[in-house]
Amino acid sequence: MLTPQDELLCHQLPTTFDHVLQSDLRWTERVVLYGFDTTGSVSVMTGMARYPNRNLIDAYAMVTVAGERARVVRLSRELSVQADGVADWRVGPYSYEITEPLRKVRAGLGDNDHGVRLALDFDGRFPAYEQEPAFFRSRGRVQEDARRYYQNGRISGWLEIDGGRIEIDPDTWWFGRDHSWGTRRGGGGGDLNEGDILQPGEIPDGVLYFMGIFQFDDRLVHFAQRETADGDRWHFEGTVAAPLAQGGSTTRIVSVEHDLRFRDDFRIVSGGTFAAHTADGRTLEFEIDPVSDFWPGLAGYDLYRGYASGIWKGPSYSDGFTADLTDVQGLRPVSMLSETFCRVRHGDKVGHGLVEMVFMGRNARYGYAGY
Repeated sequence: MLTPQDELLCHQLPTTFDHVLQSDLRWTERVVLYGFDTTGSVSVMTGMARYPNRNLIDAYAMVTVAGERARVVRLSRELSVQADGVADWRVGPYSYEITEPLRKVRAGLGDNDHGVRLALDFDGRFPAYEQEPAFFRSRGRVQEDARRYYQNGRISGWLEIDGGRIEIDPDTWWFGRDHSWGTRRGGGGGDLNEGDILQPGEIPDGVLYFMGIFQFDDRLVHFAQRETADGDRWHFEGTVAAPLAQGGSTTRIVSVEHDLRFRDDFRIVSGGTFAAHTADGRTLEFEIDPVSDFWPGLAGYDLYRGYASGIWKGPSYSDGFTADLTDVQGLRPVSMLSETFCRVRHGDKVGHGLVEMVFMGRNARYGYAGY
């Protein structure tokens, strides 16, 4: 079936853009935007995901206020060529548009029945940079084969909750985005209930995954690491990037050390330090001071209130709700993947950033005995 994207001179397969190379139902393409007001108490996470082998596209917007409540809107629809343009996509009142490739994008949530609206214009201040390839097998089966790029920049626009407008000041907001595609595992539509006919998946005795994205006036620092329960690293990536105005040059990070503290109720960072070792022989040390936490699982990265990203809910679907972030037990079902916005100190410099984390099971380094 022809789509508007078939007008582009970028085909890589002898077929149309409504197809991907493989039929794996976990094949996902996803865009995410996230940020917070460094002088206030508001944050936002929003995005869209397309599942061509499920004939489904979905979107969400989540605004977190004072670390106490999250207002969430979730939407999905059947894939249809009538709903999208060459460089813009829509799910009901939600829209995502590429206004300048690898530099500027726009996201919006228009009038709806759930009391949340937004208009966001992102302008890359740092270059878009690629993730190290993620390819993993388990007992002969591909578990993950995905690519991703990240970018930080300035955000402008507004958020609205029940008619109350929050104007975004580009000078005080920290903001980033990423774009991923391929066969996924974990939250966000990657894990599917495959019934009783297949061998159950392997469950490690412990896993620690963390990602840091720290922005300062003169550099952006990104790293991500996956470790076993005994601290053996099995996936790593790291980049230091200069602003686009300074040429956007990048330096590779070769390893990261961590010394972290965690909340009593969740395994979510409450403070600590990272030391990043670069390919040119430097050691960059960072101390993090958490500002607020949020949970992508509420917006669809996990099954919550009968919905998860990638699940068919009919030709058109939407829901909205307010989540109480002070309800620890209520957050347990979506607590595997956490996001923490932080103030970050690096010598005499103060910046801001994000720490993403999955931390479960036994961990020798931090003294956890099991799940």
